[in-house]
Amino acid sequence: MPKTQYTTHLGMVDILPDESPKWRALEAIIHEEATKFDFEEIRTPILEQTELIKRGVGQLTDIVTKEIFAFTKGDSNYVLRPELTAPVVRSFVQHTLAQRGGVQKLYYIGPMFRAERPQKGRQRQFHQFGLELIGTDNPLADVECITFMMRIYQRIGIKNFTLKLNSVGDPESREGYKDVLRKYLQPHFDQLSELSQKRLEKNPMRILDSKEPEDQEFIKNAPMISDHLNEESKQHFESVKSYLDMRGIEYVIDPLLVRGMDYYTKTAFELTSSDLGSQDALAGGGRYDLLVEEIGGQPTPAVGFAAGMERLFIACEELGIELTEPKSLDLYIVSLGENARNWAIQNIHQFRETGVSASMDYQARSMKAQMKEANRENARFTLIVGDNELETGKLVLRNMLESEEQLLSFEEVFSYLNE
Repeated sequence: MPKTQYTTHLGMVDILPDESPKWRALEAIIHEEATKFDFEEIRTPILEQTELIKRGVGQLTDIVTKEIFAFTKGDSNYVLRPELTAPVVRSFVQHTLAQRGGVQKLYYIGPMFRAERPQKGRQRQFHQFGLELIGTDNPLADVECITFMMRIYQRIGIKNFTLKLNSVGDPESREGYKDVLRKYLQPHFDQLSELSQKRLEKNPMRILDSKEPEDQEFIKNAPMISDHLNEESKQHFESVKSYLDMRGIEYVIDPLLVRGMDYYTKTAFELTSSDLGSQDALAGGGRYDLLVEEIGGQPTPAVGFAAGMERLFIACEELGIELTEPKSLDLYIVSLGENARNWAIQNIHQFRETGVSASMDYQARSMKAQMKEANRENARFTLIVGDNELETGKLVLRNMLESEEQLLSFEEVFSYLNE
C-alpha cells in the first residue's frame, strides 16, 4: 500500500530556501524605510474575532460574504485575519495607544488569509506590508502614507507604476452621493449582478468596485462623487493634491476609485503596474476616519495603506530586478580524517562568533566530495585540514574564486578572514 503524500492546502504555498532570501531582503527594506519615516512596528494575532472583521471591513464586502476563513471553538468565533487595518485599530483601542501621546505611526508585515480562487499573485494565504497613521485628519498624513508606499517601490527599482487618486468624501458627502447613486441605479435593478442588488440599498458605492461584467456599463456612466463633495471634502482633497505636487509625486484622478472596504472616507488611493497584467494592483489605501469609533473607540481620524508582497515579487520578476545577491558562504572547512573533523567541530564556532559564515562536512566524505559541496555553497574560501596540517600547524586556505592557496596558522586564517 503506497504511503500517503501530504501537500499544502489549495492556495497556500511553501516559501522554499531558495526563495526566502528575497523575502528577508524586502522585509529589511521595509524596516529600514519605516525607521526613516519614524514608524513603529506592530504585530497582531493571526486569529481575530469574527465580529471585528465583519464590523470593521463591512458586512457586504466580498471579503466577508465570500472569502473569510471563520470557525467556532466553544463560545468564541474566530477568523483568520483577511486584512490588518481592523486588527491594528482593535489593538489601538484595546491597549489605549492614544494615551502614549501624539499621532500613532504604526507599520506591519505579515500573512493574511482569504478563501478566494487562487491565481497568479493571489493565494489563499498571502502576505502584506502596510502602515496606519492614527490620530490626525491633516491631509499631510495622507501624503506621508502615499510617500512611504511609493518609496518602497522606488527603493526596489520599480518605476513602471501609476498612482490613482480619488476622494470618497466625508460622511455628509457620502450620504448625499449614495442617494444620487441609488436613484441612478434603481431603474436598472434587474440588470445588476446579484451582489450589486444586495448592495444597492445599504451601500451603493460598493457597486462602483464591482468586477461583475453585467455591472460595468452602469458603473461607466454613473454619476461621479467628485461632483457631490461638500466644501470640507473638496478642501481636504485639494490639500492632498497640493502636497503631492510639492513632493513631485505624479498621480491621475480616478473618479471610480472607491476602495474595497466600507470604512474609507475622503482620500482613496491605489498603486497599479501594467507589469502585473489584468490584476494590476500593487498597493492601496486611504483615509478611514470612522473605523476607530465603529469598533468601540473614541472618534479618531486615521489613514493607511496595504501592499501585497507576492505581487511586488511578480513585478520584480517581470522587470528582472534581483533583491538579493547570489547565495554565498565565507568559509567551508574541508576536514580529512577523524582528527581533522574533531578539530573543525571544536573551532568552527570561533569563525561564526566574529561574523564569518562557516560550514563543514557532516558525513566524513572524500576531499573531492567536500570541495564539490563547497562549490555548491558558493564558498569564498575553503580551509583544508588533515593530519599533516594539524601536525605542522599550517592550514591550507584556498581562495575559491582565484584558485590560489596559502599556508597559514589558525591565528593567521582567523585574522585574514576578519580583515
